[in-house]
Amino acid sequence: MGHTHALSGALVWMAAVPVIAQERLLGEHAVHLSPQQIMAGAVVCAGSALLPDMDHHNGRIANTMGPISQHFCKWVGKISGGHRHATHSILFALGIGYAFDWLATHYVYGWWVALFVIVGFGLRGVGLDFEGKEPQSALADCALALIAVWLMHGLDMSFVGFAVTLGCLAHVAGDCLTPRGCPVFWPIQWRVEVPVIPRTDGNVERFVVAPLLTIGVAVLAVRSALGDEAVKWLNKG
Repeated sequence: MGHTHALSGALVWMAAVPVIAQERLLGEHAVHLSPQQIMAGAVVCAGSALLPDMDHHNGRIANTMGPISQHFCKWVGKISGGHRHATHSILFALGIGYAFDWLATHYVYGWWVALFVIVGFGLRGVGLDFEGKEPQSALADCALALIAVWLMHGLDMSFVGFAVTLGCLAHVAGDCLTPRGCPVFWPIQWRVEVPVIPRTDGNVERFVVAPLLTIGVAVLAVRSALGDEAVKWLNKG
């Protein structure tokens, strides 16, 4: 579910910060992040963990921004082959990560639009809605997404490609743990399936997976919030 995907994205980002800072691994692509960038990256990665579900015409994120997101997700679903097809793959994660990194680097206004969408998806994923009041939910998502874009607009977003790609990969990995799995190596149609979570939104996800992810995010978020010393710890691993 969206809530679990968003949590997994935030957790993967926090865990990856030490790795993406290693110049011996990534060379000139390594990034050293400030506390503000780490937090912004967690938001971006959590929202990006919802992006593969753009192929679901009636999913949670399809209803995030009313008719606009509904028609968009319907179109993406048709192009990608339906739910859990092309967008649930390594190729999609790498491609959209590169595209958003290019936007953030070369076309900042386009990146702000993309960031608005990502944050909106993330907010809906974690459950920001009003039961039975879709217009109010969409307006609330849009308002908070605008605030997030305003807060982040002055940050160096050189980490965007990592955050978006990791978020999408976290989503794919999570869906592979449920029945049906994902075509991870699309366009090869073979599905990776390790169904340790027997049912989406079932007891295992609600009472085991989600609490563990929450604890993990909370622990790493506290470390990040401690300031410069935490940043040194995160960057060094």
